[in-house]
Parts: sequence; C-alpha cells; structure tokens
Amino acid sequence: MDALARAGSLSTPLRDGDMLAAIDLGSNSFHMVVAAYTLGQLRIVDRLREPVRMAVGLDARGGLDRAVRDRALACLARFGQRIRDIPPQRVRALATNTVRLMAAPQSFLVPAETALGHGIEVISGREEARLIYLGVAHAQPPKPGSLRLVIDIGGGSTECIIGRGFQTIERESLQVGCIATTRRFFGDGRLSPKKWREAVIEVGAEFQQFANAYRALGWSEAIGASGTNKEIGGICAAMGLTKGAVTAAALPRVRDRLLEAGRIDAIDLPGLSAERRSTIAGGVLVLEAAFDALGLERMAVSKAAMREGVLYDMLGRGSGHDPREASILALTQRYGIDEGQAARVEGTAMRLFEQAAPAWKLDPDDLLMLAWGARLHELGLAIAHSQYQVHGAYVIEHSDIAGFSRQEQQFLAALVRTHRRKIPKSAFDALPDRLLPSARRTAALLRIAALLHRSRDSEEIPRLDLLVDGPRMVLGLDRRWLHNRPLLRADLEGEPPQIAALGVQLEIATT
Repeated sequence: MDALARAGSLSTPLRDGDMLAAIDLGSNSFHMVVAAYTLGQLRIVDRLREPVRMAVGLDARGGLDRAVRDRALACLARFGQRIRDIPPQRVRALATNTVRLMAAPQSFLVPAETALGHGIEVISGREEARLIYLGVAHAQPPKPGSLRLVIDIGGGSTECIIGRGFQTIERESLQVGCIATTRRFFGDGRLSPKKWREAVIEVGAEFQQFANAYRALGWSEAIGASGTNKEIGGICAAMGLTKGAVTAAALPRVRDRLLEAGRIDAIDLPGLSAERRSTIAGGVLVLEAAFDALGLERMAVSKAAMREGVLYDMLGRGSGHDPREASILALTQRYGIDEGQAARVEGTAMRLFEQAAPAWKLDPDDLLMLAWGARLHELGLAIAHSQYQVHGAYVIEHSDIAGFSRQEQQFLAALVRTHRRKIPKSAFDALPDRLLPSARRTAALLRIAALLHRSRDSEEIPRLDLLVDGPRMVLGLDRRWLHNRPLLRADLEGEPPQIAALGVQLEIATT
C-alpha cells in the first residue's frame, strides 16, 4: 500500500445520514448552515444568521470593541448549542476579513472556539473568494465551458472571481466592504454627491488593479453573492427598475435616491431592511465602482455564498476529492521538488504515523498534514540549499494556497521549518494552542523520516519499529543495516538533543 492509499485508509469518508455544519464568521453577519449528506448529495436542514457586525467594532489599531466581542461570543455559543451533536470533523468554522485584520487574533479566537465548541480557521481573502465561487456554482450551475464573474460584497472586503465550471481562474480580494466603506467615507453620517463622486474614484482605483486583466479574459454572466448584493437587487425590484437583478441603468437611480436622504440615518429606500440602513451606502458605492471598472451591464443575484461553498468543500474532502491535493501537486511541480525523494520520506513518515497515532491520539487531519509536509519538505531547495527549510517554510506560510486555511498553512510551514537542523523556539508560535501537541509530534515524525532518507537511497528500510509512551519515542532499526550506514548512525546519535526541542525524548534501539 502506497502512502496515498495509506492516508486514505485512515480517513473518515462521509456516510449516508451524516450531518455537516459550516459557520461563516463574516464582518457583517455570522451565518451557520447545517446539512445532511443523503444519497451523495447535501440537503440543507437548518440556517442561522445573526447580524454581529464585527467590522463595526474593529478600531484602527486592530483592537475589537468589548461589546462587539461579547455579542460575537454569545452568537457562537448559540450556534454551538445547535451543532453540539455533530462530530468535530464534520464542522468547519471560518473567520474572514475582520479577524484577519486583528492585531492579536488569538485573543478573540481562543474564547470564540470555547463558545462554539469547535476550532475556528482564519482564511485568506483569495481562499474566501474560492469558497464563495464554489457555493454560487453549486447553487446555480454554470453553462458548460462558459466563464462567469462572481462579486461578493461583505462587511469588510469584496471578492471578485472569474471561474469556469466549479473551478476558479482568477481570484481577488479588496479591502472595500459595505461597513468599512461606509465608515471610511461617511463616518460623520452625512451624504453628498461631491463626497460620493470622490469616493467612487478612490474605490474604483482598487478595482482598476485587475480590471483590465478581468475584462480581457471576459465572462458570459455576472452574479452577485451575499447579503449586500441581495439587498441592492431587492431595492431595484422594489423600485420597479428590474425583477431582482442589478443593472447599469438601475444602479444610478438607486444611488440618486439614496443621496436624496442627505444623511445615513435618513435613508429610506424601497425594499431596504432596517438592519442594513446603516451600511447600504457603502455597499451601493462599492458596487457602482465595480460596475464602472469592469464595464458591467447586468448582474444577477445568487442566494448562495461562502457558507454553501464551505459545505461543498467539506463534501469534496469527505469523498476523496480534496481540493488541497491539487494545490500540493501544483506546488511540487512549480518548485521542481524531487518527487522520488518526497515519496520515500512520505512513505516512511506514514509507517511511523501508523505506529504512533494511537498512543499520541493523532487523527486523520494530522496524517494529511504529515503526508503533505513530506511532499513539500524540500520546496526551499528551489531557492537556495543553505537554510532551505527556512525558505520553504516562508513560501508555504505566505502563499495563497487554494483549499488551505491560514492555520493549516502555518501547520505545514512549521513541519517544513523543523524537519532538519536546529529547531527555533518560535517555530510554532503562529499556531493556536489546540494544534500545538499534534503539530510538535507530527513534526517529530517528519524529522525522523527525513533523517532516515538523507542519503536519498531508494532501498527500503528493512525494520522500522516505533514505540511511543508520552514524550518518549523508541525507534527500532536493524543493527546490520544501520552499521553499514555510518553517516546515518552519526546523525541518529546526534539527534536526541535536537528533537528534544519538540518535547520528544528519542531513543534508538537496534537488534
């Protein structure tokens, strides 16, 4: 059984009747969608939404207002009650722009995870864009072979995506959401045509960074996702301008009607909910800038958004079509990684994992991280041989890798950073406390696997026994095999003081 098959044998595939939950900690609202896996399909059984308005509570220094923080934690506690019987591996909670901008995100995430009862992952803007597109594509299947533009205006950011089928081609995320833009340009509550024109030019400059490339690629239809676009579409319908879409002709009339109010608190648009009155100006402004920059004439509105995309991403992960696999393959090809050496290290790492997992309580997610860490451990060689583990870790942590959350990338980066040489004390600082035990122990397994294959010898290791008991790790090897490899023997003799930095006490036994 090869390493990939071994990884699959330890995974937990979806079974008929399994429940899944996706939680979206957005900058405006928190959403939760609960679905049942039935006959290979997802059936939505519950939806919850609360207007937490996290972005309103974020100050210029990245601090979160206590009242907003308490509101967010109370919401997550209620969500947690609803999903307390769903296994952790069937729940994904994702935090977006507001948490990305926090100066000390762990000060919010730790109590937030306690309130929810599940881990919370922070994702990049481009990963958010991928998941938004996935949700829209499943809700409104695209025409075969045609390109589609999806625009999602959130509370703190706006995502623009071009895709074909269920795959994204271009993804961009801008710091111009409905809350952020309203606060930025109309913080005093006053509206005026002059201020609006200046703001549209400024926001439009953000879209101009990629507008030419998008327009050159083209699309056959444009779709708006999430609450702000749905609200604007509803206003257009209520004003008798469209049947629910947003058009280049209707949008200026919505804007002019909005500006007639003169003040945010006096806005009275047909079809506008009281909840969105305080932020609709920023949403309309961002959409007008997008229409101008991208040359849009019409945008339909989707009921789906990121949370639905998260559910379908989980469906892929649970049915053997994990999108992260494609990303790992792309990285190995882009950086010219020696696939033979990576496979040798991965295979040995999997053998060690199988023996250590029960005692160390490592799970299938740890197995995947170990396998991917093995495939990428030499990525930094494409940059320089000296300190290549440092270069590789930096690339993994700071790249936009489709399918991965920030914590997953930080986990992988820590494995790559610590697989050789001295282990820095700061190697795991970016990880939340809940991931530290498995990250350190998984790193120890990768470190041993990489060391055993330092010579790049393709000969299989005849004996590879591993006994773990708490921090103690006893590695059993064939005495004659090891005797014929003096360099490896010297490396193993010098390894216990090094690996101790991972909280592991290594012993070598030969027979």
